[in-house]
Amino acid sequence: MSRSASLTRKTSESSIELTLNLDGTGKSSISTTVPFFDHLLTAFAKHSLIDLEIKASGDTHIDAHHTVEDTAIVLGQALKQALGDKAGIGRYGDATVPLDDALARAVVDVSGRPYLVHSGEPAGFEFHLIGGHFTGSLVRHVFEAISLNAGITVHVTVLDGRDPHHIAEAEFKAFARAMRKALELDPRVDGVPSTKGAL
Repeated sequence: MSRSASLTRKTSESSIELTLNLDGTGKSSISTTVPFFDHLLTAFAKHSLIDLEIKASGDTHIDAHHTVEDTAIVLGQALKQALGDKAGIGRYGDATVPLDDALARAVVDVSGRPYLVHSGEPAGFEFHLIGGHFTGSLVRHVFEAISLNAGITVHVTVLDGRDPHHIAEAEFKAFARAMRKALELDPRVDGVPSTKGAL
């Protein structure tokens, strides 16, 4: 059973080409024209063990928002497609990850029900420009787009942190590690891990 997907999305604001393999080793080739977002997605691939290729471009001369949002939408859609009927997965995952001063926790449920709870970022984080292109507000926006399009319940909490770069990266790494657990196939799971028989 191949748990992979390849998707494209083209609008007047952006062009996204994305391929992923849930049963990979964390290899990635990512170019979104938003350097700090590339950094976060590379960390996501490495720590989730999802092989991920992304080529994206858009109207970043206006703002990074459209390119980042559309990339996250396609990533969520690809995760949903690659999961198929979700048979045999662990379903739940959690991780707490430090990065120097920052500490973030992520808990996920591959439930088919999109929901995001995101809290703990320090006051003013959403306005901070990281790497010259990426505003702190986009972190929540990425998790929201992935959750809605993948059908995943996501809780991300920043427990500590001062440096915006470290905070954002710790959030993505925690999310990656939680997803790694949730997506892993468990040979003891018979069919879909739900008493309803479907996710």
